[in-house]
Amino acid sequence: MGKRLATRIQTISPFYVMELLRRARQMEGEGRDIIHMEIGEPDFTTPRTIIEAAIKHIQTGEIKYTPAAGLPELRERIADFYRLRYGVSVAPERIFITPGASGAFLLALGTSLNPGEELLMADPCYPCNRNFVKVFEGKTRAVPVDSTTRYQLTAELIRENWTEATKGALIASPSNPTGTVIDPAVLNSAIQTVGQLGGCFYSDEIYHGLVYGSRAPTALVFSDDVFVINSFSKYFGMTGWRVGWMVVPDEFVEATEKLAQNIFISTPTHSQYAALAAFDERTLDELELRRAEFAARRDFLYDTLLQIGFDIPSKPEGAFYVYANCAKFTDDSYQFALDFLEAEGVAVTPGKDFGEYESNHYIRFAYTTSIDRMAIAMQRLERFINKG
Repeated sequence: MGKRLATRIQTISPFYVMELLRRARQMEGEGRDIIHMEIGEPDFTTPRTIIEAAIKHIQTGEIKYTPAAGLPELRERIADFYRLRYGVSVAPERIFITPGASGAFLLALGTSLNPGEELLMADPCYPCNRNFVKVFEGKTRAVPVDSTTRYQLTAELIRENWTEATKGALIASPSNPTGTVIDPAVLNSAIQTVGQLGGCFYSDEIYHGLVYGSRAPTALVFSDDVFVINSFSKYFGMTGWRVGWMVVPDEFVEATEKLAQNIFISTPTHSQYAALAAFDERTLDELELRRAEFAARRDFLYDTLLQIGFDIPSKPEGAFYVYANCAKFTDDSYQFALDFLEAEGVAVTPGKDFGEYESNHYIRFAYTTSIDRMAIAMQRLERFINKG
């Protein structure tokens, strides 16, 4: 480690899947047919209504800074969305438009987490969430979870793992990598427990909308004293536009705006104007058709992996991932993923990207490509396993 590099960089873990992606791209350049089931980016394009809204604004030439908190009309539109979809009232002043959900996490943690304080989160979980904490010199307490709690934290687990250094707890539902959705009563109990312990509750809701059974409730149904992070990336199909949002407790409004002014100035203006069209009726109709397609993909992949011999204790209810136990085939899922890519040209994500608890026994499959392509991938997977 160079002497000029900040020591915190040593605590930031890499994405192991990026090595797989790099190799997959190299193989594609050599003419190999690669099926991508590793990256959490849908194959659908951004809805045309959103693109047209962006073009219309760009053509005005008025691509200027917006207020740090975001376009007032977009904040109001999101408040309307919460009222119509979830039946909750959220003041637009509590809503902040951010450069993706990542920007929201930076603001949430930057305004609430002190160096040395801990944040509870599930193991497995999305790896960047741990690294966001480390950027602010906080600590994560990864709580091992399994199918008995649907891979989610519960009030009991929060109490058991809470220490004097704990600042709060983060719950992601639907979850990456497991695709599980937390039960409303369990979510409510977790929120109330964190409140009783005097901590902050952070709700990662970036996969809301991509749920295939009962609609996932927002944490705002149960409390106003929560940080809610969401994004236009997943359900709305706007990954590269880099626009998300966050709802903060009243006491954090002023601090969040001050930090946003200094870190970002503002979220890309054309992306915010594009996001306004995300709530149009035509757009939402198209997104619901896509959700139905994701549900069909989920069912195909889940059923096929079970037939091949993978163990999947909890059927995913949301997002676009299946987190499958591969212990029957290997005790090193990372090496399995590397070998599978080389032999059959299918890229998947090893469990070690998401934590330590039994991570060598898990692989995340993303159903972000068509059923026809996944069918070929599953044929290749079965052939690879049988050869082994």
